[in-house]
Amino acid sequence: MSDQKSITPVLEDESRKPSGASNIVELRELSSQGSSTDRGRPTSRSDNPEDTTTTTTAKTAVLAVRDGTAPQPKQHPDGRLELTEEAGYEKLGYCWPTWKKWTVLTSIFVVQLSMNFNAAVYANSSGMTAEFAISTPVFKLGQMIFLVAYAFGCELWAPFSEELGRWWVLQISLGLVNLWQIPSALAPNYWVLFVFRFLGGLSSAGGSVTLGMVADLWEPAYQQYAVAYVVFSSVTGSVIAPIFGGFIQEYLSWPWVYWICLMFGGVAQLFHAFTPETRATCILDKEAKRLRKVDPTCNIYGPNEIRGNFWSRLSWKEVGVLMWRPYRFLIFEPIVTFLSLFSGFSDALIFLGLDSFGMVMKQWGFQTVAIGLSFIALLIGYLIAYGLFLPRYYFDRKEMNGDETKIDPERRLWLLLFLAPLLPIGLFCFGATSFGPAYGIHWIAPLICLCAIGVANFAIYMATIDYMVAAYGPYSASATGGNGFCRDFLAGISALYVRPFYTNIQPGTKFQLATPTFILGGIGCLVAIPVYIFYKWGFWFRHRSPFAQTLAREREVKKPERQEAMTRSSTPTTTPVQSRANSPSRAEATAGM
Repeated sequence: MSDQKSITPVLEDESRKPSGASNIVELRELSSQGSSTDRGRPTSRSDNPEDTTTTTTAKTAVLAVRDGTAPQPKQHPDGRLELTEEAGYEKLGYCWPTWKKWTVLTSIFVVQLSMNFNAAVYANSSGMTAEFAISTPVFKLGQMIFLVAYAFGCELWAPFSEELGRWWVLQISLGLVNLWQIPSALAPNYWVLFVFRFLGGLSSAGGSVTLGMVADLWEPAYQQYAVAYVVFSSVTGSVIAPIFGGFIQEYLSWPWVYWICLMFGGVAQLFHAFTPETRATCILDKEAKRLRKVDPTCNIYGPNEIRGNFWSRLSWKEVGVLMWRPYRFLIFEPIVTFLSLFSGFSDALIFLGLDSFGMVMKQWGFQTVAIGLSFIALLIGYLIAYGLFLPRYYFDRKEMNGDETKIDPERRLWLLLFLAPLLPIGLFCFGATSFGPAYGIHWIAPLICLCAIGVANFAIYMATIDYMVAAYGPYSASATGGNGFCRDFLAGISALYVRPFYTNIQPGTKFQLATPTFILGGIGCLVAIPVYIFYKWGFWFRHRSPFAQTLAREREVKKPERQEAMTRSSTPTTTPVQSRANSPSRAEATAGM
C-alpha cells in the first residue's frame, strides 16, 4: 500500500546552524502540490509516482529536541541518524488501517489452517500400511515425528523472523513445506516418507512467527481480537483434517493426502505472497531507503542498515539465546510451565481423538467418512468458545482505553475459570457414553461431549496465550513459544501411546474404552488446578519473575514515548484527504474490530 504522507525527522547539520542554536528535529510534512527545494537544495526527481508526490513543498513544524516534546531520531557517532520506532511510528503496522491489518491477518489464518491441516491429515494416509507392509505403531511414527519436529521448528524460525522479517521467513517456510510434500507422495518406501515428514515439521514456522505478526500490528492492549482469530485458525486446521481426510481416505489412494496438502499449502503461500512485511525494523529500513531516494542528501537510515547486512549483524550467540529462552521460560517460569502443560494436554487430546474417537463411534456403525464428519462437533465447540470470548474482550478494551496497565493480567484468565472444567467434564461424560448402543446410549451423546471438549480446548489455548502476553510483554514471544512447544510436542508423542492405551486397559470388557477416558478426565482435573492458583495469586508469581518485573519497568519508562507517538498518529494535520494523517487513529481503527 503506497502512503501519501511521509514524516521525515531530520537533524540539522552542526556546520549549518548559527552559533548557539539548539539542535532541532524537523517533522517534514510533505504535501502533494508542486515541487520546490528544501533549504535551498533541489529535491531529487523520480519517475515513480509515489516519489513524485513526496518530493514536493514542505510545510515544516519545528520542534525542539532538547525539550523532549517529540520523539527523536537516534544519532550515531558516524553522523548517521537512525529512524527509530518512535520517530517513524506512523509508518508501522500499528497505524495501518483496519482493513489492511485484517487482510494480513486473514493470510495468517489461511497459513495456520494449512500447517495444522498438514499435521493432522497424516492419520488418513493409513493405506500405506498395506503397501509398505508396516505395522500401525510404525505408521504412527510419521505423525509423531512431524509434530515433534514442528515443536522445535517453530522455535528455530522465530529468531530469523526478527532479522529477515516475517514475510521472507514465512515464504521460505511455506516453500520448503510444500517442496517436501512431493517426495512424500512419491516415496518408494516408508522410511523415505518418514524423513520428509521430519523435514516438513522442522520447516514449519508456525505460531511463533504468526503471533509475532500480530504483535507487529497491534499494541498489547489491542491484540485480543487478533490473537483469538489466529488461535481459532490453529485449532480449526487440526479439525478440518479429519473432516475432509475421511473422504480422501475413502475415495482416493494415500499419496493424495500429500498432493492435497501441496495444493492447500500452495494456495496459502500464494495468498501470503501478496501481503506486506509487518516487522517494524524492516518497515523502517524501507522507509529510510525511500527518503534517501527522494533526497540523496538525507542522512537517515533504518535500524538494520545501521547494524549492517544480515550476515554481519547475525550473532549466533544471540540466536542461541533467543532459541533457548522459550525452553528457559518453560522450565523456570511457573506460570509458563503449568499453563503450557495444561494447554499441551488439551491439544494432545485432539490428536488422541483421531484414533480413540473412531473406536467409540464404530459401535454405532460409523465408517471412515461418518467418523470424520463427527469432528464437526469439535468445530462447533470452537465456534461457541470463540463467540464467548469476543464480548469479554469488548468490555476489557473499553475499561483499558488503550492502557493495558489499568487491569491486572490475571483478568485474562477470568473466563477460563468457568470454561476449563468443561475439559474433564467432557472427558468423563465421553467415557460414560463409550459403553455404546448396547446400553441404550444414542450416538449424539458422545458428539455433545466432544463439543464441550472443543469449547474447553479453545478457551485453554486462547486464555493462556492472552495471559502470557499480558504478563511478559516484550518476552511474550518466548513465553507463548513455550506454550506452543508443549502443545505440539505432547500432541506428537500421543501418537505413540494412544493405541496401547485404549486396547490394553481392561481389554475385552465393557470398560475397555471408558476407563482410559476416565483416566484422562482425572488428569484433566489435575492440570486445570494452576489456572485458579494463578488467577488468585498470579501477582505473587509475576513479582518474583525477573522477566515480568523488567516488563513493569519498561512500561513505566516507555509509556510517555508511546503515548506521544500515538498522539501524533491520531492528530489531524493540514494534509490531503488521502493522507494517512487523516485516517482513523490506531485506537479508533482497532476499536471497530
